[in-house]
Amino acid sequence: MSGLINTVVICAVAVLVIARQFRARRIDTDRRWWIVPAVLAFMALRDPGVIDPHHQVEASLLLGTELLIGLAIGAGWGWTTRIWTEPDGAVWSRSTKVAGVIWVAGVCLRLGLFGIGVLLDVHQDSSALLLGLAATLLVRSGLVAWRARPLQPSAYERSPANGDGVARAGRKERV
Repeated sequence: MSGLINTVVICAVAVLVIARQFRARRIDTDRRWWIVPAVLAFMALRDPGVIDPHHQVEASLLLGTELLIGLAIGAGWGWTTRIWTEPDGAVWSRSTKVAGVIWVAGVCLRLGLFGIGVLLDVHQDSSALLLGLAATLLVRSGLVAWRARPLQPSAYERSPANGDGVARAGRKERV
């Protein structure tokens, strides 16, 4: 049953991520961007079938490669995400077409890795894919939040002047 649950979670997260990837989204660097990847990693690591007990070395190498692919895809996706600031001071992001190509390349690499596991007769659980997805999302979200942080107005700039709630310039203007 755990494999079925992992498969449903992987599909749901992938559909959610792909659907949201090409829409402009407001970035809040203060939010907890690491929670979804942490939950996915917890779900993956709670299952003892991450490493095939009959082929521990091969399974460990495949899992390590899966994690490296996940980290690389997350980094590529995070660096190719467009980030901009609106006139009101809000920071927004949107994935580019290159990010879509990186996403497709990641799926192809993971399918190839699964094929190698089949050739080596290594039992591969969906937990490894879930862990790789967690690594991808963690790196991508962290990188986008890190890149957006300098664009975010400081707390002083966000404070409402005269109660109007409009973001203010960083320097004091002279009259």
